[in-house]
Amino acid sequence: MNAYLDIILRSLAVYAFMLIAIRLTGKKELSQLNTTDVVLILLISNAVQNAMVGSNTSLLGGLVAAAVLFTLNYILKKVMFKSTWFRNLLSEKPEILIHNGNLDFAMLSKLGITNEELREAIREHGIEKYKDVKLAIMEADGNISIISGDDKLKQSQYKRKRKHKSLGDLN
Repeated sequence: MNAYLDIILRSLAVYAFMLIAIRLTGKKELSQLNTTDVVLILLISNAVQNAMVGSNTSLLGGLVAAAVLFTLNYILKKVMFKSTWFRNLLSEKPEILIHNGNLDFAMLSKLGITNEELREAIREHGIEKYKDVKLAIMEADGNISIISGDDKLKQSQYKRKRKHKSLGDLN
């Protein structure tokens, strides 16, 4: 078989495997990378590199593998944009964790979210107690969005906005 066709097929197989593996590990893992996760990613990249290029260690072989990965990623994003079925297959859905101060313990357990992680998330949004949370949602990207019932509390969307100086402010 052509050496570069072999690299293309191997790269496609590794990409598909990694996509399925990440999908099965859950969305929480995507936004909360810690030291062990970074080490895992580095080791996986080293392990699958040989699986993609085989014995071909040439520059062109590496570039072909990278081009296949970028191309496949681009195609998948386009297909996900156009196909609701495909998007639902590959993407996580937002999950409600707290509704009107009531915790959904079954969902928290299913997603593997600890009490400490949830408390940290609500503190980051300026809220002290669960009962003050109107809605807490684990978003598809793994972040936790919090909406409080208190109009005085600032929401994270407001808190994270950066004020940009205009040219008039520079004078």
